[in-house]
Amino acid sequence: MNRLPSQIVPPLLGVLLLALSGCGTNPASSIANNPATGTNANSKPADVLTWRNDPSRTGQNLNETVLTPSNVNVSTFGKKFTFTVDGYVYGQPLVVTNQSISGAKHNVVYVVTANDSVYAFDADGASATPYWQDSLMDAANGITAVPGANLGTGDQWGITATPVIDRTRNAMYVVSRVMNTNDGSYHQYIHALDLGTGSEHTGQPVEVIACVPGTGYDASNGQVCFNPWRENNRVSLALVNNVVYAGWASVNDDVDPYHGWVLGYDADTLNLVATFNSTPNGSEGGFWMAGAAPACDSNGNLYLVSGNGTFDASASNYGQSAVRLTYANGTFTPTDSFTPFNWAALDVPDLDVGSGGALLLPDNTSSHPHQLTFSGKEGNIFLVDRDNMGKFQSISDSQIVQEIAGAFPNGIFSTPAYWNGNLYYVGNGDVIKQYAWTNGLIRSTPVAAGISQYSFPGATPAISANGTANAIVWTMERTSANQSILHAYDATNVADELYNSVQNADRDDAGLAVKFTVPTIANGKVYIGTIYKLEVYGLL
Repeated sequence: MNRLPSQIVPPLLGVLLLALSGCGTNPASSIANNPATGTNANSKPADVLTWRNDPSRTGQNLNETVLTPSNVNVSTFGKKFTFTVDGYVYGQPLVVTNQSISGAKHNVVYVVTANDSVYAFDADGASATPYWQDSLMDAANGITAVPGANLGTGDQWGITATPVIDRTRNAMYVVSRVMNTNDGSYHQYIHALDLGTGSEHTGQPVEVIACVPGTGYDASNGQVCFNPWRENNRVSLALVNNVVYAGWASVNDDVDPYHGWVLGYDADTLNLVATFNSTPNGSEGGFWMAGAAPACDSNGNLYLVSGNGTFDASASNYGQSAVRLTYANGTFTPTDSFTPFNWAALDVPDLDVGSGGALLLPDNTSSHPHQLTFSGKEGNIFLVDRDNMGKFQSISDSQIVQEIAGAFPNGIFSTPAYWNGNLYYVGNGDVIKQYAWTNGLIRSTPVAAGISQYSFPGATPAISANGTANAIVWTMERTSANQSILHAYDATNVADELYNSVQNADRDDAGLAVKFTVPTIANGKVYIGTIYKLEVYGLL
């Protein structure tokens, strides 16, 4: 199905959908998870509706009752089936159970590709044919995914971020990126797709167009405007209090000019309601976070971490910073932030503070009950009080809760996962590491570590568990030869590797790798996106 008109024009808005409120209870989070308590009080089976399962971005599915450390091994677990798609799968696969399609209920896995396609497959492998495939371009009329050659890369650049799903509205929100080959123009669109059919809820997508007042290095007539050619939606989408948020950074290797943008769209109409530019009076400061989605607290605040760029909070520039954004009364503003004291020294060699996303930890009983953690290319672990993030001081970072220097000697390009008082990291050129978090502090050295060394860019872990039992840490390794390897570790001790997909490579080969991918674990299966494939693993 082609969803773009033959002539790209600002689209009309259409039908309204059902209302929704709340962040911590947002239907865009997996029904499996209650990250604050570590329990699985909700009914089974589990949906995965947003990047890394929940608004806190813990990476945990606490409702997995099929896969356990005792049955995930090379004898009883392996690749079950493969779906073929038309491009690179950068976005995390999403799972919806008991979805109505053509009058019947199905378990569905949704996959997006860099060729601007969206697929709905049977999550249990009943058929290799998708229930529907939606092309968000119109090649017959010259509207195509952006060729990588146009941007100095080898990939296509269509859909590169994980969508977000709202079951209440029966909608998937996704950002596409296209080129009009007739005139050489570039465009980006936000879509609300029906989960059952792939059709547009609002009739047509809405083009991404935004400007803010500023004097930045690409300003014109006192305005800095979104550049659909230079900006890439790598940050996964989030749904918070009826607003769909997406974030942008440079398309590849900091190609100027660009800024960090976060835009919010009304979930019913796709009207633009919230606009934030990280460096309106400066340069760069992109939000890419290795594909992470903004983290969200119970009050609806968003937390993002920016990359290299201008920092001067008095001039509204937030490069190299963790930022809390609040949307209230029609305004979208930074209400707190933290910037490392050595941000300028990090900026010169491109050591992004925001090479991974923020993870919100469960409430604790210490003097800092609300915390977030993140790490960057310098390789430090930052632990920050969400209620008082500390802003900037020029001598040290002593204003934050904790900083563990040099935890990852080659830097890190991912967001940690959390389960039951443990944090899990895989740095660039490093092994998987397990840290303990107790009494509001992270133990300064790992309590356990694996032996398999990951090449660039490391990995973003995900967790499956049945509440506080049978927990497994899953990662996708991208080898130096660009091969994918699926790993499974005992979450109580990651030194114990339960399984990897090269133990029986003839059966379990995971295909060619895509950077920054995250495995999806749901209902006894593991879904991994690769180049032109969705691979699915489970009990044999």
